[in-house]
Amino acid sequence: MINRVSPFQIATQQLQQTQLQQKPAIGLDKNSATNKVSFGDFLKESINQVNQAQANSDKMTNALASGQNVELHDVMISAQKSSVSLTMAVEVRNKVIEAYQEMMRMQV
Repeated sequence: MINRVSPFQIATQQLQQTQLQQKPAIGLDKNSATNKVSFGDFLKESINQVNQAQANSDKMTNALASGQNVELHDVMISAQKSSVSLTMAVEVRNKVIEAYQEMMRMQV
């Protein structure tokens, strides 16, 4: 049975993993013990993750097409991961644009 997972949970987990793998966390203030990430940094990191997933999928697809020793199921999983991450990025973009348009319609 497949457990249901929210795309936002996946994105949050991926962001946390990349922050641990990289140098000090984004927006870490030396005077503060808390970890603060700005929206712009979070958005940039998310777009980079989508780009990495697309590049990884392309690399694995090319390796399979050229006859290298790559398992088909790994290629398909990579392609699905990149597809889901791109779909999520597009939906987040749509929601941001919708929120912006709603704010612009507000009367002050």
